[in-house]
Amino acid sequence: MVKIDTIELGDFPLLLAPMEDVSDPPFRALCKEQGADVVYTEFISSEGLIRDAAKSVMKLDIYEKERPVGIQIFGANLDSMLRSIEIVEASNPDIIDINFGCPVKKVVSKGAGAGILKDIDLMVSLTKAMVEHTSLPITVKTRLGWDEETIKIVEVAERLQDVGCKAIAIHGRTRKQMYKGAADWAPIAAVKNNPRMHIPVFGNGDVNTPERAKEMRDSFGLDGAMIGRASIGNPWFFREVQHYLKTGKKLLNPTMSERIEAARRHLQMAIDWKGEKLGVFETRRHYTNYFRGIPHFKEYRMKMVTSDDSIDVFNVINEVALKFKDYQFD
Repeated sequence: MVKIDTIELGDFPLLLAPMEDVSDPPFRALCKEQGADVVYTEFISSEGLIRDAAKSVMKLDIYEKERPVGIQIFGANLDSMLRSIEIVEASNPDIIDINFGCPVKKVVSKGAGAGILKDIDLMVSLTKAMVEHTSLPITVKTRLGWDEETIKIVEVAERLQDVGCKAIAIHGRTRKQMYKGAADWAPIAAVKNNPRMHIPVFGNGDVNTPERAKEMRDSFGLDGAMIGRASIGNPWFFREVQHYLKTGKKLLNPTMSERIEAARRHLQMAIDWKGEKLGVFETRRHYTNYFRGIPHFKEYRMKMVTSDDSIDVFNVINEVALKFKDYQFD
């Protein structure tokens, strides 16, 4: 049984990765229904929280049906991070996760996200201070290192554990790689195989098929898989992986009716949560995968991703439901 502190997660939990403008409450709800064991919010700026920035504060919205749910925050200033913990605690999450892995320039340039991989002592001291500042379990998401020459993830993970971190998720790339090349899980396995490690070690990066999740479990011995891009527009991926890990057999692809229902619900929940304009805009990235594989679909997809009016998008979805109702996904 894998546990984050006292939270029991099963034998090989699947975690929905925190993804900017993706891991919002509507999408988390869909993934939870389809078998995600833990879901994380989009990453939230500690500086934005203490300034009461509307976008940051909105990301604190969590719901009972999501539990266990983690709120992820990022920053490099100790005072700001500690003040943000107090704000986060008011939302009553199960876990607070620190982002030490985001590779984007605007985050890294401030020494946050993967930028802190240049200063491991700061990374450890910041984690220690946050652990001591809350009774909630603190977990960390990070990368292998800043670049190939600075991969010290076995030592880093052990030091984070020793100051009270309750679990660590490691993306199998360096910051320099961004999202290019193949994720390397061997260094993550080295963390897990360190005899001094006793907290869960989750793997992240390129878990894009059920077979890959099984490989992460059986060949690399990790405690669970954190799934990101493979789930975008495909919340069923969690269901497929869970089934494959239990039976060794592949599930049939979601039917057209399942996809239509998910697309409708996703859009409606997004509008209900963040309003018409943002709800329509931020759901666009999911449509390609919801309807991937349908021949001659381009005109419908273009309508979905260019319309600013939810009525128009719902009409296109209804049109697709009629025109392709008998389509069988391979």
